[in-house]
Amino acid sequence: MKIAIVGSGYVGLVTGTCFSEVGIDVVCVDIDEKKIENLKKGIVPIFEPGLDEMLTRNMKKGRLHFTTNIEEALADAEVLFIAVGTPPGEDGSADLKYVLEVARECGRFMKDYLLIVTKSTVPVMTAVKVKNAVQEELDNRGVSLPFDVASNPEFLKEGAAIEDFLKPDRIVIGLDSPRAEDLMRSLYKPFTLNGHPIIFMDITSAEMTKYAANSMLATKISFMNDIANLCEIVGADINKVRKGIGSDPRIGEKFIYPGIGYGGSCFPKDVQALIRTAAEYNYDLRVLKAVETVNNDQKAVLFNKMVKYFHGDLKDKTIALWGLSFKPQTDDMREAPSLVIIRKLLEAGAKIKAYDPVAMTEARHHLNDYIFYANDPYEALNGADCLALVTEWPEFKFPDFKIVKKLLKNPAIFDGRNIYDPREMKLSGFDYFCIGIDTSKEKQ
Repeated sequence: MKIAIVGSGYVGLVTGTCFSEVGIDVVCVDIDEKKIENLKKGIVPIFEPGLDEMLTRNMKKGRLHFTTNIEEALADAEVLFIAVGTPPGEDGSADLKYVLEVARECGRFMKDYLLIVTKSTVPVMTAVKVKNAVQEELDNRGVSLPFDVASNPEFLKEGAAIEDFLKPDRIVIGLDSPRAEDLMRSLYKPFTLNGHPIIFMDITSAEMTKYAANSMLATKISFMNDIANLCEIVGADINKVRKGIGSDPRIGEKFIYPGIGYGGSCFPKDVQALIRTAAEYNYDLRVLKAVETVNNDQKAVLFNKMVKYFHGDLKDKTIALWGLSFKPQTDDMREAPSLVIIRKLLEAGAKIKAYDPVAMTEARHHLNDYIFYANDPYEALNGADCLALVTEWPEFKFPDFKIVKKLLKNPAIFDGRNIYDPREMKLSGFDYFCIGIDTSKEKQ
């Protein structure tokens, strides 16, 4: 089987590479000529553990190809995945212009039956728009060719995307024809041999499933952050509360860790898009609006703690920042809490020395040279007035605290991910602040 994937960003690249890993002939398409040339050389534009090696291996075996020519990619392809971006518009709705342009190109260049699958995160009823765009182009050509449209939302976690694709929790597919179902069953057969479920449904339900899943996870995060803030006020310990509720199987242990808010390419965008979709149908998603408000406020919590510690004056203070990406194991800076914290610190007159294991190149695209980029965690600390832990990279979990204390002007740590033990920090002589615990009451 030969498939084409349009869009060689995070989703498209991981999808194409993983399909080629199980023996499928894959052509990845992108309009960015430089990106395609780099990919042909094995240069991957994103950081994702294991992706570089898998991509290179399948290119050498002749199963993975890259091009800027969609007409070339469509030759002999039975299935085409749309994996282009759907950036949020000013009103929060998903912008479908790239998705619909791919649909139109399918109508212009397809020569035989084609199954067109939306892999991009798209709002409900997008499949209807895709189908209409394809049919319009076929009509313009004066040809009648059969085609189907399906929805196959992705559920990849950045930093674990390869594992998620090869061993999925579930595969959700929305379609409306037996021919499309047969093709998708065949395509995903290698991934379901070990019992991983494939769930077929109507297209609208599949489109909604993606948004509902991400919105539920975002809700859990904002709920825990709201409870964490209340814990600090009343004197409860959020870590103990988390263990107490996480042991209930109806709640579970995942996505109930307090922190400084969610970021990335999915949760913020998808929550906004679902709110907007509801508004288009005259329905008010009150819970999700609160989720978004809590998350936006939570990104400022660490900054507010620093303002309080320095008695309202951060001017000319130097802040060491550990972690820039929105989560570990990725260089993704989209909607990262670090960006909110940094901008607030700069507005307050502070200086910033930051370190991240992989995201500093990407950070420069967002921050230019307004901050200092350190070569290692300890260089960031040297002469700083305090340390702010923003992203819980593994290498930050067990630093030499004697060196940390020696390098800082003030023995102050603001832990936005609760990776250190408050009592141990107090015993080591640090002024320690985290999320959901009033550390001023911590016994020494």
